[in-house]
Amino acid sequence: MPKKSAGKRPHVVILGAGFGGIKAAKLLADKDVDVTIVDKHNYHLFQPLLYQVSTSILSEDEISYPIRAFFQKNDNIDFFMAEAVGFDPANKIVKTSHGDVSYDYLIIATGATTNYFGMKSVEENSYPMKTLRESTLLRNHLIRTFERASRIENDNELKKALMTIIVVGGGPTGIEEAGAISELVHTAMKKDYHNLNMDDVDIKLIEATDKVLPMMPENLRKNTVDVLTKKGVDVRLQTMVQDYDGEYLTVKHDDKIEKIRTRTVIWAAGVKAQPVVASLGAEVDRAGRVIVEKTTQVKGFPEIYAIGDSAHFEQDGRPLPTIAPAAYEAAETTVKNIMHAIKGEKQETFVYKDLGSMATIGAGDAVMFKGMMKSKGLIAWVAWMAVHVLRLAGPLTNVTVVFKWVMNYFFGVRMARIIRD
Repeated sequence: MPKKSAGKRPHVVILGAGFGGIKAAKLLADKDVDVTIVDKHNYHLFQPLLYQVSTSILSEDEISYPIRAFFQKNDNIDFFMAEAVGFDPANKIVKTSHGDVSYDYLIIATGATTNYFGMKSVEENSYPMKTLRESTLLRNHLIRTFERASRIENDNELKKALMTIIVVGGGPTGIEEAGAISELVHTAMKKDYHNLNMDDVDIKLIEATDKVLPMMPENLRKNTVDVLTKKGVDVRLQTMVQDYDGEYLTVKHDDKIEKIRTRTVIWAAGVKAQPVVASLGAEVDRAGRVIVEKTTQVKGFPEIYAIGDSAHFEQDGRPLPTIAPAAYEAAETTVKNIMHAIKGEKQETFVYKDLGSMATIGAGDAVMFKGMMKSKGLIAWVAWMAVHVLRLAGPLTNVTVVFKWVMNYFFGVRMARIIRD
């Protein structure tokens, strides 16, 4: 059972080993506190690269890292492998799948899960991409789908359905997934499947609003659509998904209903906080994120802080984006405020400093925006690579990932085309 503060050092419990949780633990590693990280997995996951696992660029172990390995030299950091299932704030207890964990201060950093906006049929039949397992299952499915298509001789309609791949969501994840699938199909798979015409593969990107990458300026959004179109992706804006039964995707555009036969719908259209966050009993927004004060403290719970995808923190009249830099920065202020609270000092106000936005559209192509600076193409892609490599855990991983990116860029190499059951 995790250690409990009993007249000893204050005990800080961190729920979640994502970007914000690991950052907070690293900052607390040299402080006079005991820390317990609680997560149902024993690894930290680099979620921005999940799409590269699903499209056979990288392997699972290249975007994940053992949590305990971060803190081998830090005796005050402990890890408890369990899933948080509830709270007892009156007694300062987190309820988990393996027992209660007591805390003096709590950081909720449980991350996000997929938001299907109440569409149960879509949830049951589409492929999400928020976890390592989901990304691996999607890769398995894509490869199996082409294996099956390659054996069909007398049913052209079924073959067409198998070779129709739909990505829903025009944010960074959807853009990156659609571009990567197109490259996978027209490089490695084109060489693998001699009896399939890869020009028959129909990749569609569906977005409900009138724009992709809403955080980007118009010219970069247009460039993104142009690049995807050149890659053979059919980009459909202002198109609403209404249903998917595993056979037909029903969409609505200009008051017209269309049914598209497909066996692959990839859902990248929204996220929400993990359900356990709402069980705290504090005020939450429509996405299930708990409302926090300017100090990152949960309203009405001064010993509980929330950061990253778990927190609704408003700045300039709108909530912060659910991206890694926001979680990193919130973790820094949160750790300072916990130490202030221990010493009886005044809490600091968190102010997010926007580091800009970037998204890759494929090998050698990306878009980047920060203030007055705009970049696209190869330069933006190199910058995107540098930023992501610096945030990966482990020097060996950095070397292997860069090597695979370079090999993919020059030769279209996708060596992770492995079905793993």
